[in-house]
Amino acid sequence: MTVKYTKDHEWIAIDGDVGTVGITNHAQEQLGELVYVELPEVGAILEVGDEACVVESVKAASEVYAPCSGEVIAVNEELADAPTTVNEHAEGDGWLFKLKLSDAAELDEAMTAAEYKKFLKELEE
Repeated sequence: MTVKYTKDHEWIAIDGDVGTVGITNHAQEQLGELVYVELPEVGAILEVGDEACVVESVKAASEVYAPCSGEVIAVNEELADAPTTVNEHAEGDGWLFKLKLSDAAELDEAMTAAEYKKFLKELEE
């Protein structure tokens, strides 16, 4: 399984032609405790960069963008009752939605874990 990261602090774990999408640990730390997650509709067609869903914390609401084009094939319904799962396991059980990828080559622009760590360091400077 390959995991890629975006400059908007989303991650996508690619397994065949399916990508599982969430926000990074860095993003959830910046937002603080999540109180609500608005997930996309299953069946929605997203283009790379489209607003896919919204995560809302005690501090702010933040859009989550599609890191790749595709069709939403699943959403993490557990988050309706437990949005803090994203805080506790941002890059695991706190996943937001799954896409059936229409053009995996779009992810060539996304960062590897090492590149994302370097990107975060540059943000701190």
